[in-house]
Amino acid sequence: MSELKQTLILDHEAIQQKITRMAWQILENNHNAKKLVVLGIEKKGCIVSKLLVDVLSGISKVKLYQGSITIDKDNPTMDGISISCDTDLEKSHVVLVDDVLNSGKTLMYATLPILAQNPYQLQTAILANRDHTRFPIKADFVGISLATTLQEHIQFTQDKKGKMTVHLI
Repeated sequence: MSELKQTLILDHEAIQQKITRMAWQILENNHNAKKLVVLGIEKKGCIVSKLLVDVLSGISKVKLYQGSITIDKDNPTMDGISISCDTDLEKSHVVLVDDVLNSGKTLMYATLPILAQNPYQLQTAILANRDHTRFPIKADFVGISLATTLQEHIQFTQDKKGKMTVHLI
């Protein structure tokens, strides 16, 4: 079996720089927010959302909440989606976070339970955007945007030591 060819797109340091820039953009876009809820899509989106919250907590005085969304990708209906968060989303500024935006399907379904709670504003943050969405959703805050072929994939990884990378496969 042949090994897949991988091209390093972002190393750990570059990811940290992208996260810092995205956090500043989120803060600028939500300067009037009384509270900001950052929801990561399990599992890798939660890693990215934690990084964003860590930076935001150091640069902002806005009340921050971090939560997660779990999606059953085999049954992405309201019954297959759950939100875990310590605050109510009603009238909140919400940022939905994932690692890679491929088709847009996961991000689209993840918005359903958020919208059902009547947030003031819903924005999306993606570490790596493939520019091949099949659904009418876009990323408001993007770490890196790549024009890839339909056969290529982007993979975000974190090793046991916490070092992160983004590869094109």
